[in-house]
Amino acid sequence: MKNRALCLAAAAVALAFAGSETAAVAQTVDGPKVNWRLGAWGKPRANTKGFETVKEYVEKKTGGKFTITVGYESFGGPKELLDLIKVHSLQSSMFCASYHPDKTPAFTALDLPFLPLTTPDIQLAVHEAFHKHPYIKKELAQWNAYAYLSQLLPQYEFVGRGKAPTTIEGFKGLRVRALGGMGDAMKLLGAVPTSVPATEVYTALERGTVDAVSFPSTYAHEAYRTHEVGKWWTTNMSIGSLGCPTLYALDAYEKLPPQYKTLLEEAKPLAYKAMVDAYKAADDVNIPKFKKKGLKFITYTEEELARFRKIAAEPVWDEWVQKNEAKGIPAKELLNLILDTARAKS
Repeated sequence: MKNRALCLAAAAVALAFAGSETAAVAQTVDGPKVNWRLGAWGKPRANTKGFETVKEYVEKKTGGKFTITVGYESFGGPKELLDLIKVHSLQSSMFCASYHPDKTPAFTALDLPFLPLTTPDIQLAVHEAFHKHPYIKKELAQWNAYAYLSQLLPQYEFVGRGKAPTTIEGFKGLRVRALGGMGDAMKLLGAVPTSVPATEVYTALERGTVDAVSFPSTYAHEAYRTHEVGKWWTTNMSIGSLGCPTLYALDAYEKLPPQYKTLLEEAKPLAYKAMVDAYKAADDVNIPKFKKKGLKFITYTEEELARFRKIAAEPVWDEWVQKNEAKGIPAKELLNLILDTARAKS
């Protein structure tokens, strides 16, 4: 059922934007030579298929005149890339607000737990609307940045060691890697959250610095090899996701000729479809791999999931709104935009 839903969602995502590859300009687009540097972390994986597809598209359509050089770990770490956009060192980069929430506090609305982003097409509609909100554009503009492309990260699940938490009470006292609002939710469930960067997760789990780690499932768990040291995996907790778009630098974008800007927009539906297809393909491979590795699969009942949400959803949302309204951020408006957009798309 999960794979069938992803197939349907992939089709919906592909149609979410007007236009397609066949509708794109057939001939090579002429223009000046431009090279963008795009900062990334980790290694090529399902969620990098988005900007990799954009790279391939613009380079092909311009005959190699508009190129994008991707630096996996070579341009800077996850917490540094936004600063490198600001100082004009990079023209594009991956970005997760949860790695440095004080820099872009409004953007952390997408990191709240248990948001009703149940399918990729709902998530896409929400993220695109959120990115276009004037306050979000203003907040990112302070860093010379604009949210170009959502990574449409799947729902986060845990891989852990030790006794498997088959109920809420099982998380009490566990040291868990959980970012943003998901960390706040886990604290309400009795766990001890920490924000270990993705590139350090394997070592932390192997050495017992953390008992469990959450990642967008299943592709990121495989990419960071948590299944190699873990003993159990939650299959349907769906604690939340993160708003981690690919950014472009505003000054670099403004310097592009109009035909190159058009190519970036044409590439978006192709990039979204590539990501959703890659997430599905990863599940098809990884779920049997997890079984073969001997991970215990934890599937919660609907009653237990309802308990999770009652304890750790709206209380975290309310606290986030109160804290950020005090900073002058239209937090309630942003949360309502997320919920209303999701409801309208459901």
